[in-house]
Amino acid sequence: MTAPLLRLENVTKAYGRRTVVQGLALDVAPGESVAVLGPSGCGKTTVLRLIAGLERPDEGKIWIDSRQVAGDGRNTVPACERQVGLVFQDLALWPHLSVRDNLAFVVASTAIAKDQRTARIDDCLGVCRIDPRLADRYPHELSGGEQQRVALARALVGTPRVLLLDEPFSNLDTALRVALRQELAALQRQLRLTTIYVTHDPADATALADRTIVMRDGRIEQE
Repeated sequence: MTAPLLRLENVTKAYGRRTVVQGLALDVAPGESVAVLGPSGCGKTTVLRLIAGLERPDEGKIWIDSRQVAGDGRNTVPACERQVGLVFQDLALWPHLSVRDNLAFVVASTAIAKDQRTARIDDCLGVCRIDPRLADRYPHELSGGEQQRVALARALVGTPRVLLLDEPFSNLDTALRVALRQELAALQRQLRLTTIYVTHDPADATALADRTIVMRDGRIEQE
């Protein structure tokens, strides 16, 4: 039996008196894509932030590729060393950096050799179907769909083992949402990345995921 690439064991996270993730257990196999559905405030985004290392669990343990990255109330491996790519709901592109520099900032923190970084950036721009002429533009000069592709390229450029997407299409119109959903599904199959999608749209889950879990009040209610 193949060991999971990602494992969460009895993970709990609270903010003050409010517990947002409660005893959550989840295994994700290598190359598997999992959609996480549920109402606002059920803990979906917090789960992504815990996996990425942007939050620490109060209880429970997290493993990535058999390496424990969190446990005993602390993060044992920092976010920058987890090989996790994250696309935020608001994209969080750095507005003062060009498209190329947004990707270069991430590449500079990886083990990719300096003489290979430009090629890596160009590869990711191509994989995400970003016109090379946009590479020197700034985020505010791009359309919503172009910004979405740049955010995805930035998440991929560091060669992540796990890709996390938080409501990746929530700010797009219906036609663009459908088109990018199809592109992302094809890209996931091509790269065979272990992927977790947080979404409120069952159509996203149908198109993108091998498996869907439903969260409510910080717990997995249905799978």
